[in-house]
Amino acid sequence: MNLTVLAASGRTGIALTRQALRRGHTVTAVARDPEKIALPDSPNLRKVAGDVNDAARIAAVVDGDSVVLSALGTDRAGTLLTGARALVAAGPRRVIWLGAYGTGKSAEAAGEGAGVLAKVLGDRLPDKVEADNTVLAAGGTVFHAGMLADGPESPRRRTVGLEAAPPFDLGAKVSRETVAAAMLDEAEAPGFPGAVALPLEE
Repeated sequence: MNLTVLAASGRTGIALTRQALRRGHTVTAVARDPEKIALPDSPNLRKVAGDVNDAARIAAVVDGDSVVLSALGTDRAGTLLTGARALVAAGPRRVIWLGAYGTGKSAEAAGEGAGVLAKVLGDRLPDKVEADNTVLAAGGTVFHAGMLADGPESPRRRTVGLEAAPPFDLGAKVSRETVAAAMLDEAEAPGFPGAVALPLEE
């Protein structure tokens, strides 16, 4: 498949790109500074500059054959919604977007822990929720991951919908490698179009 990874220089973006190449896909890895995409050159890897605040540049990178996997994260309110709108406007085949468990559509399933997350996110919460909703409205899949951690892909990993979501637990972490594997599974065999999915360690 032709995959486009957004925010490919971050830790989750690197995991997505590395695993996608390992699975035999062709990857366009997008980052504000492509030199920070710390992966060796490959015939199936194209590193390109792109910023979600530049919708024209995103449109130039993404085409109708692209399946886009976004690992975009930010400390600044407004960036995620801007990115989601730019991606949807570019018209890819599908968007698979990384969000946070306990926000927006998963807040009720998460239970009391969602309140803690809301306090941490502050003014970034509405931006995150609206970005998710923009992707969902376009038929994309939003992965609501728990607290991210480094470490290997879980051999017992699984992906569930909101109806099977566990209560939010600050101590329950999920590795970026596990999240990346779940997002790539969804790219290869869509199971949650237009819906929120949770990547779990077991």
